[in-house]
Order: sequence, then structure tokens, then C-alpha cells
Amino acid sequence: MDLNPVFPVSRFLPYMPDIGKCERSLHELSLMWRMIEASAKMNCPAEARTILPTVAATRAGVSQLEEELVASLAREKMNTVLAEMATKSEYIIEIVVRNLYERTADVGFLATDRELCSFVAGLSNDADAIRARLRSYRSKYSVYDEIILLAPDGKVLVQLDGTTPITHSQDPLIAETLASDGYVETFRASDLRPGKREALIYSRRMSHPVTGAAVGILCLCFHFEEEMARIFQTYRDRSERSAMLLLDADCRVIASADPLWIPLGVKVPANPQGSPTLMKYAGRDYLVRTASSPGYQGYPGPSGWQGQVMIPVDVAFGSVDSDVLASLAPDWAEGLLSHAGSFCPPLFEIIQAADMIRRVVWNGQVMSAGQEGDMARLQSVLEQISETGARSNALFSRSIGELFETVLASGLRDAEFSSHLMVDLLDRNLYERANDCRWWALSPELRRLLAGTLPDREARMEEVLAYIHGLYTVYSSLIVYDRDGAIVARSGSCTETAIDAVTLEAVTALRTEQDYYVTPFAPSPLYDGKPTYVYHAAIRAPGDDQAVIGGIGIVFDAAAEFDAMLRGALGDQPKVHAYFMDRAGNIIATTDAARPVLGQLSIAPHLSAMENGRSGSCLLTHDGHYALMGCTVSNGYREFKVSDGRPVDVLAVVVESFGAVRAGTPENAAPARRLQGPLGRVQGTEFATFFVAGALFAMPAGDVQEAQPASKLSSVSMGGGGACIGVLTREERNDDDAAFVWAYDLGFLLTGQATPIDSGAQIIVVRHNSRTVGLLVSELHDVAKFNEEDLIALPLASGGCMLVSHVISANQGDVLIQRIDIARLFDLLGNGRDMQALYAA
Repeated sequence: MDLNPVFPVSRFLPYMPDIGKCERSLHELSLMWRMIEASAKMNCPAEARTILPTVAATRAGVSQLEEELVASLAREKMNTVLAEMATKSEYIIEIVVRNLYERTADVGFLATDRELCSFVAGLSNDADAIRARLRSYRSKYSVYDEIILLAPDGKVLVQLDGTTPITHSQDPLIAETLASDGYVETFRASDLRPGKREALIYSRRMSHPVTGAAVGILCLCFHFEEEMARIFQTYRDRSERSAMLLLDADCRVIASADPLWIPLGVKVPANPQGSPTLMKYAGRDYLVRTASSPGYQGYPGPSGWQGQVMIPVDVAFGSVDSDVLASLAPDWAEGLLSHAGSFCPPLFEIIQAADMIRRVVWNGQVMSAGQEGDMARLQSVLEQISETGARSNALFSRSIGELFETVLASGLRDAEFSSHLMVDLLDRNLYERANDCRWWALSPELRRLLAGTLPDREARMEEVLAYIHGLYTVYSSLIVYDRDGAIVARSGSCTETAIDAVTLEAVTALRTEQDYYVTPFAPSPLYDGKPTYVYHAAIRAPGDDQAVIGGIGIVFDAAAEFDAMLRGALGDQPKVHAYFMDRAGNIIATTDAARPVLGQLSIAPHLSAMENGRSGSCLLTHDGHYALMGCTVSNGYREFKVSDGRPVDVLAVVVESFGAVRAGTPENAAPARRLQGPLGRVQGTEFATFFVAGALFAMPAGDVQEAQPASKLSSVSMGGGGACIGVLTREERNDDDAAFVWAYDLGFLLTGQATPIDSGAQIIVVRHNSRTVGLLVSELHDVAKFNEEDLIALPLASGGCMLVSHVISANQGDVLIQRIDIARLFDLLGNGRDMQALYAA
């Protein structure tokens, strides 16, 4: 989330010690830059006049950073914590609502069961048979801990839970249910569930099979405590810093992940707006995020219910051990960091500030190169600049590393968490599908009609299927077929006349009512040729459970339902894609238009090899982009895919892309970037060093005037040949300096490959004889001294004009620096030679 600009930074800084330390360091740097500026003005105003504007700008920039950067860092920390809290609070209520939607459909269908209605109407009196039928139902829909049949006067006709026997109820839901044409949802204490603090009951009026008169009530009692414990256990905070809660409309706790911390029944503060506000509970300050449900399939959920996460502010911003950066190749990490502006603006601000400080120091060292006499008085100021610049760089490097680590670690956690939710939603949803097909296959009406020869049996079966389909809207079609596989009744869009032989053989071989068959995820003629799962169960002859007379097939609307699961878990994140896939990489569902269903997705091998129920994440290159990947392997839900003999693994994958991989960075560039201390000697000729496409280059510092950020470059459509990229206007210059210079891409001149103009790119202004040009480089490095013995001459290519005349051996040969020959460079630019001719030579 984006915090309001009035976010009270000072209120939260005491709880962010790392940012407080950064703030103090920035304040010290600001004072030091003020002292350098004052010293230069007093001791050498003439000599320092060319760098004073830059020093002043640096001092002002550090002062501004002292306030703005700290605020940005604090906002980023707050954003990270609140975003994680928001995700968890949304998931709590989302999972609950999706689960309870299925319960509203269950009670609607079971209340019309002919055998149950006949018993309640007094047309049969075999209570044991009815109890056995209800046990059969609960063995499939194991989310219920009690099922009760009531007479209109509240008399208990049958109940399943023998541990809490009841004979009569006076619960007001009886009158409410009898007066309602739909289901009634009740959550409170009830005499139907003695011994429970609160019960979640779904009730529906039952009608006489002949007259249609109200003859009783069906009550499905949801095992609320067990289900909430399952949710909390799955999504709990492993560090035990946060409390996960389910609240009612009055913000009263109805489920708590830790009742000893926040007990049931207490009223807690809520924060549905998600504002960064401290809220008190039991004398302690908390950050709070509250989420309500947008509903599912038209079902809004219990009125006013909300998911909530609370974290005490004193532990909310504690550091989490992470070594993400240490696991990355340095050049890969630097390439990713170059995209910081798109995925973490505060990080980008720090990088820009560090580049500015580095450029000031580099320019100051270039100015003093080779100067004697009066310019030597500037040396003490430059030494202060260099020392303070080094401290600034160290602070910024540390801040960059810490914030980069935080951002990446948070992103990896979020990706894992989102993938976990996705696969959990899938398992929970398909659990219901396996239950539905098995129970509907036991429908006395469907069994009787399929076994019979009534002339209107097709119409009657389709009436039953249409009623079911109206309650359960996650299917595209429902079909009933006979022993030969011929489809005899349908509801929905299916136009096929028979099922395939493989499916028919599998269904007729099902041994018990607990068994089912699901087709592999593949294109199905029952789903207009689109890929889906079709769940089947055998329909058995009335009175003979061993004789299979056909089956029922329920066609899952995979395209719509899987897409809703993926997009619902992602939210509004344009650079993030999500997938369901199998272990072979075949895509089951996707939000990525470039990768269709049944296409292939390659993921990190260690992720695809994870055990069931495990989650993992990593940083990797994906489709030519720096990316983050999170993955969770399905683990089933309750008995589904756990003990039902069908452990089909599905992987949920989340991929967030940060930007295109930066090309042309040699692997040997990284050691040079990691060098500590100066490259050169105490005495010798001074060389300005810089990077081009990851390689380290040098040119005599005496030929260099200054460096400016490449962002100041103005593109033009005319000028010096194929390598000319625009014009640099020089705002601060001596009287004899050019007001503007043509700029050339040094990388293009050297290799024929364009240099990316990113946040670190610089334009080095070089003067030779009477001509001045700008050269685009990737990054500034240092100004160092080298002797003649450090230079190794390179042979001139026959007929050519190579720009690198020598290689400089630095740090006892550990680093090789390519020396640019200024005369050859200007000769090339002056002659306007075509680049192809240069390389052909």
C-alpha cells in the first residue's frame, strides 16, 4: 500500500533502530560537508571556485536526505509490514467465506434428499437407516461435526453426535428457518450444540415429498473451531510476533490463533482503512490491519465478519535474519539493483545520492591532478572531500545493502505466502468437488430414475441436475450416463452424447461409495474442448450397492475458477504472474498471456523437487528478466489427496519480474568493483578510471575536465556519426570551457554495442588540444596513480586505429585496466570514420 504523505515518521522512528542509526549518520555527514564548504571558502576560495557549487549542492543534498531519505526508508518499512498484515488478514476472511459458501449449497441440496424428507414427514420410521445415511454424508463432507434432523416443534428426530445427546431444542433458528425459503446461517450459543461457546449452524426447511408442506428442519453444524485452528496453523506467523483473528461485526473476537494472548469474546480495535495508526489494546500499542470479504459466487459471508492481524509496534520492525544478497552473483545483484527505481523508490534515492557523492569526489580528484603551486592549497580540501566521500559511500553502501536485503527478503516471503494460499484454495476447492460427485451419485432419485424405464426419466433427472446446478455454480455441466456410457441427462453447456471408454471403465470399476475417479487435466469434449478436471462417481442400483448402473460426471469450470483463485491471491500487481502446474511443468492455469494453459513453465529445479506441503522461493533470470519466484507444492486438504488414493501433485508458482537483464557485463568486472582501497601507487601519473559495460578503463586525468550524470544529456538528430548520442550542456564551467559538448557512446566506439543510459551512467568531459567532447560510460570508479612499469603496450592492429593502447597492471597484477589512447580517440572522432570501417580494420 502507499502511505499518505502525512505519515508520522517521528512517531515510528523509535521502533526502527536501524533507520534511527542511519538518520544520525546522515546528520553527521551533513555537518562535515558544511565544514568542508566553509574551509574551502576561507582557505582557497579562488582555487576551489569550480568545485564549491558542487560541494554546496552535495551539502544541501545530504541535508535534504537527512529528512527525506529517512522518511522514505521509514515508509518503506511501514509499507512492508502493513502489506504483509493486509495479505494475511485478507486471506483469513477469504478462506472462511469460500468454505462457508459451500456449506450454503450443501444444506440446500441435502434438505431436499427424498429419504431424509420421507423420514421427517413420517413416511418411514427407520431412524438407524437415516443415521447411517447421514454418517455416509459426513464421511464425505468431513467439515461437519454434527448433523441434526428436527421436527417443527423442536423435537430432535435424529442426530449424529452421540457425545452430546439432545432431545428437544428451543432455539429461535427453528421458527426463522420454517419461515424462510432459503438457508439460515446462525452463529451464537445454541442448545443444539451444548457445551460449545458458539456454534455455526446452517439450517434449511424440509418439505413433505408429496404435499410440499413444511415437515422439519435440517441442521448442518460446521466444525468451526477445528477449521479455524487449521487455517491459523497453516498461515501463522512463525516468529510469533503477530496475532491472527476472526472478528464479528462488533469487532468481537470469535476465533484467535492464540487465545492466551487475545482471548475469545474480547473487543479489539479495528483498522479497515489500513492507515498507519497505532491502536491500543490492553495497554499496548499495536499496528492493525482489518479486511472484509468481497464475497464469493454471490455469497457475502456471515454479516460483518472480518479477518484481522495485530502486531505490537515494539516488535513490528525487528530485523529478520536473511542472506539473500550473499547467495547472488555480484554482477547479477548489481544488474537487479539498476532497476531499483521500478520496485523500490527509496532504494533508488539512496543509489542516486551515492552516485552524486562519488561524482563530487571523482571530479575533485580530477581537477587537482598534476597541479602544483597555488592549486596545491586545494589539496587539503580535496583530502577532506575524499575522506568524507568515503564515509558517505560507506554509509550509503551499507544502507543500500540493508534495504536491498529487506526488500528482496520481503518479496520472497510474500511470493511464498501467495503461492501457499493459491494451492490451499485449489486443494480446498477440489476437495468439495470430490465430495459432490460421490454424494450426488447416492441420490435416491437419480438411482431410481436411471435404473427405471419411465418415459420422462430424462426430464426428471435433468430437473434434479438443474436444481443442484443452481446451488453449486462452480460447474459448467453436470451429466448422468448409463452403464454403456451414453449420456441420458445433463445440465449446463455440454452437448456430448457419451463419455469416453477410459473413463467408463474407471467408473464401473469403483468399488465403494467412497471411491471416485477424476480425469487427468486435459482438453475435454465435455468442456467445449478446453482443459479441465471432470469428477466421476458410480451410480449404483437401488438396493444393490455392488451393481453399477452408470455414473455421474461433474465438469469443473476450470478456466473461470482457477483464474479467480490466482488473481484473487495476487491482487493488483501488474508485474506479477501466477501459475498452477504439475511437476512436469505443464501449465494448469495462468495469468500470463505469453504462457497458455497446457504450455510449459520452467522453474528452479530445487522448487519443483520439493516435498508435498513445502514452500520455497528464489531469485533467478526468467524470460530475460531479473525475477523472484515463489512456489508451494500441494499437500491436500483433510482426506483429499491425503488418504483417498489420488495424490496428484499441483504446484502454485508466483513470478515477479523487476526488469530486463543488463547485457554485456563480463564476469571479471565484479572483482574490480569489490576492491577495497586505492588501485594505484603513491607516486606516478594520475589516471581517471571508470567502467564501460562492466570492464574497467582508464585515461590520463589531465585530459579529463569533469563528469556529469548522463541524465543531463539532450538527444539530438544530428552530429558526429554513428556513436554520437546527443549534447551535454555544461552549467558550471570556466570561462574558456565550451558551453556545450557533443557526447559519444564510448562503449559503442569500443565494442559496437550501445551503453545503457541508466541511473549510474555518467558523461565524462574530455579535452584534447582545443577540442572538448563528452564520453558516455557505465559508472565512475576512482582516480589513481601508476608508473611506466605498470603499463603494458598493446600492438596496433594492422591498418586499424585501436582505442586501447596499453593495459595497466594494478594491485600487483590482480586487476587489469585498459588505457584509452586520447589522441587515437580524438583522431577517430575528428575524422568521422564509420564504425564498420574501424572494426573491419
